[in-house]
Amino acid sequence: KPNLEDTDNYRIANALSSKFAANKGKAEKKKIAIIGGGLSGLAAAKYLVDAGQEPLVLEARDVLGGKVSAWQDKDGDWIETGLHIFFGAYPNMMNLFAELDLHDRLQWKVHKMIFAMQELPGEFTSYDFIPGIPAPFNFGLAILLNQKMLSLQEKIQCIPALAPMLINGQDFIDEQDEKSCLQFMRQYGMPERINTEVFISMAKALDFIDPDKLSMTVVLTAMNRFLNEDNGLQMA
Repeated sequence: KPNLEDTDNYRIANALSSKFAANKGKAEKKKIAIIGGGLSGLAAAKYLVDAGQEPLVLEARDVLGGKVSAWQDKDGDWIETGLHIFFGAYPNMMNLFAELDLHDRLQWKVHKMIFAMQELPGEFTSYDFIPGIPAPFNFGLAILLNQKMLSLQEKIQCIPALAPMLINGQDFIDEQDEKSCLQFMRQYGMPERINTEVFISMAKALDFIDPDKLSMTVVLTAMNRFLNEDNGLQMA
């Protein structure tokens, strides 16, 4: 398990969640309806209870969990709605797991990103993160050391698009809200293979839509968080 607790984002998440319990009994108790029993709805209910309120979770389906729900069918087989993956760059989720004493349920993987090669069916490649190298240099080195995902020329073509995000942070990211992933990619001259190898999977994972319909701000916000945490891309 990576040392996620020793990060500023985790400490901020912990401080925010602690405020709910600290304010318990200070406000009039109310019954509050929460529409949807996914992760957000269940987390909201948990923190409302911490604050001394009475939540009522309304879910249309017979199972809770939303995008990460799982249930047994009539044959006893477990059916999953989607991939149950949590990244090290999810401080709110990791703080919630700690509060619920669920960390032992997570199975942390070796710090690497594995990709199926679109142009080479059946073949895989990976970005391997070297321990002890801080972010964002660990991700940059992982990309440079991989010779199958992108050529050196394609890696260089990505620098003009990603450098402003690392230098200017959220201000630059917010300015890209009116651009789709494809528009951003073509504006900055990124190679077309970035779309097929990276953006399509990211867009589907983040919002279940295609990159020509997804705001680049959504993708850059996720990338910025991943790149600025030493263990941001480690998966559990």
